[in-house]
Amino acid sequence: MNWSAFSHGAALSASLIVTIGAQNAFVLRQGILRSHVGKVVVLCALSDFILIAAGVGGAAALATRYPTFVDVVLYVGLAYLAWFGIGALRRALKPGHAVMEAQSDGSPLAQPTQSAWAVILMTVAFTWLNPHVYLDVLLLIGTAGAREPQGARLAFALGAMSVSPLWFFAIGYGARFLAPLFRRATAWRLLDGATGSMVLLVAATQLR
Repeated sequence: MNWSAFSHGAALSASLIVTIGAQNAFVLRQGILRSHVGKVVVLCALSDFILIAAGVGGAAALATRYPTFVDVVLYVGLAYLAWFGIGALRRALKPGHAVMEAQSDGSPLAQPTQSAWAVILMTVAFTWLNPHVYLDVLLLIGTAGAREPQGARLAFALGAMSVSPLWFFAIGYGARFLAPLFRRATAWRLLDGATGSMVLLVAATQLR
């Protein structure tokens, strides 16, 4: 194992993933609600594995050769982010926003039940329709991995992959400790307002 390449991949992946973007905000919300957290964490981590492997395996070169493909993915993702961001801002402004009730152990009560398939589809959408996933994970990590010596690329990819499950597990299951803060409707409105604003800002900055 080339530990230098492994640590390089892990450091680069951590610098890109440890931000509260649209995907991470969704994982955080599911963690606070304690709704299908395991499925969300596993899907997000597996998606990163696929994208990192594809990037280091040569997808960056493919995207350079066929830039139209990148543009199509980018604008589909921007449209979805804009739709989600507007919806989050509407929830933040909506009177009578849902309040999270809590049991004595801090676990939430009285929240609408989310079906497993609905959560899975939302997770897939937040991951695969998010332009940052392609710009950062696929292209940037892929390009950096391509610069590693041939024998070190596998170690680089494994290092980059090692960060995802740790990060998503941390925010997915660590978010439950924030549950007491979300007994108030104001906390949900602030979360939705911040998430919606951030998502729309991401979409706006990617327009070109």
